[in-house]
Amino acid sequence: MAVQQNKVSKSRRNNRRAHDALVAANPQECENCGELKRPHHVCPSCGHYASREIVAMTDDIDLDEDAA
Repeated sequence: MAVQQNKVSKSRRNNRRAHDALVAANPQECENCGELKRPHHVCPSCGHYASREIVAMTDDIDLDEDAA
């Protein structure tokens, strides 16, 4: 079992944890629709990536009431 030999001070402990902080998201504008999207990902609102349509998006989905 690991047992420490000397007490680790608060300063040394916190210096070790200095790089563990989460970084904020870096959203970018979509070239097609102008909405914010994650870099290097398909735009969730219009389905475009690098000015090409990758995912065909539908406006409304009509469901029959008896099918549901």
